[in-house]
Amino acid sequence: MNEITHAVLERGDLAHLALFLWAGAASWGCLVLLRELGAANRRFNAFVTEIAHLNRLFSNRDRS
Repeated sequence: MNEITHAVLERGDLAHLALFLWAGAASWGCLVLLRELGAANRRFNAFVTEIAHLNRLFSNRDRS
């Protein structure tokens, strides 16, 4: 990576290097966001499943 940075700086393409770093950081941030969104979805699904279980439990209790 150091060789790439040195070559880019020698040619004066600092704007391209900055754009590449920004795009890399933005892509990494999107991946982290998607991973967290997936985890939140799984937690919410577990919560809804437990609520449904409690509803069935209390519904059966009222019938007895």
